[in-house]
Amino acid sequence: MPLARVRGINMNYRVLGSGGPWVALSPGGRRDISGIELIAGKVAEQGYRVVIFDRRNTGASDVVIDGDESEYEIWADDVHELLKQLGALPAVVGGSSSGCRTALLFALRHPESVRALLLWRVTGGRFACERLAEEYYGQFINAAEKGGMAAVCAMEHWRERIEANPANRDALMKMEPARFIAVMSRWREYFLNGADLPVIGATEADLRSVKVPACIVPGNDRTHGRETGENLGRLLQKSEVHILFPKHYDEPLSPREEWDEKAGEMAQLFNDFLKRSNVA
Repeated sequence: MPLARVRGINMNYRVLGSGGPWVALSPGGRRDISGIELIAGKVAEQGYRVVIFDRRNTGASDVVIDGDESEYEIWADDVHELLKQLGALPAVVGGSSSGCRTALLFALRHPESVRALLLWRVTGGRFACERLAEEYYGQFINAAEKGGMAAVCAMEHWRERIEANPANRDALMKMEPARFIAVMSRWREYFLNGADLPVIGATEADLRSVKVPACIVPGNDRTHGRETGENLGRLLQKSEVHILFPKHYDEPLSPREEWDEKAGEMAQLFNDFLKRSNVA
């Protein structure tokens, strides 16, 4: 897969499809490009050029633990620059879970560059904030405090980043643990501050300011509650909410296989929505 030089980092990406409107999709969590390939391929089959990518600190892209803004704001600006280099702006932007947050911040920071939003497994609420703040940041802070950067590199997530891109080990080992802890602590605080927001990272006023059409598929577990997605639909000016999973799991996460099985149906839903919105 090609690499693009984006805002000082090497960013791994792939384009699916050979023609049609541009769509950029981000996976959930800290998953790599494989976490979005299935549905991205289904969307491309509908007649779109779909850009998928490893955000910095994920997949085979560079690890850079730095910056004064939240990790999601950094990701949104990285995606914007990548799409600019590809000549893909304005684009339809979307994603699942953390990819959904990235897409919303993209729309807020670069409103002129987004044509529509495709959002699924929307994240919000105190349970999600506290759980994810620990998963994304707290455990890494604890490792650095106890064992320095060598302990961080030994953790599964960073070990995988090193296997995918060996230069990432040097980047991590050159960091002072205190600096790593400071940046991760700031990013964790951003998460925790979102506990009472409609969705992590965006206020009601922010969301009401989004003017482009949005298609929302709410999640079905405690991290991605159905009510969070439905509430987002009420706040966005031009939105449709589609419930594809009537069953709700009283667990942190619902089975991934269920979402994979719906990939084709979701791609058709998104295509119909974009056609109705005069985007396709």
